[in-house]
Amino acid sequence: MTRIDFHSNVPDKIAYACRLLRKAYGARNRIVVMTEDAAQLAELDQALWTFSSTDFLPHAHVNDPLAPDSAIVLADSDDTELPQADVLVNLSRRAPAQFESFPRLIEVISTDEADTAAGRQRFIAYKRQEFQPTHLNVGQA
Repeated sequence: MTRIDFHSNVPDKIAYACRLLRKAYGARNRIVVMTEDAAQLAELDQALWTFSSTDFLPHAHVNDPLAPDSAIVLADSDDTELPQADVLVNLSRRAPAQFESFPRLIEVISTDEADTAAGRQRFIAYKRQEFQPTHLNVGQA
């Protein structure tokens, strides 16, 4: 069964995702990131190249021919079959259609009210499906 972790109260999803991906990549995980749309995907793609001067996080768009060999794959739609990976990171406001094919799902929820409300709905939906999601409030000191 997929392990589902919610990381909520995140002030900047893109910056948080970069740090999360660095940690997961450092642990030798293969990762798929689901973004809200093409604009957020482009923003994350750019941030992965620039967020750290000492780290390189190899990544590719799901439709790129290099995607099967990339440690980090970026997607903005469930229309394409996602590659096998250890972790699925969800930055979108919808539950990824293929989440059950991943051992772990990390839901990143911002401080935005609409994003928080959508996250709560997904949390409830996962519980109704008999998953046991965990919750980490990133914004707590």
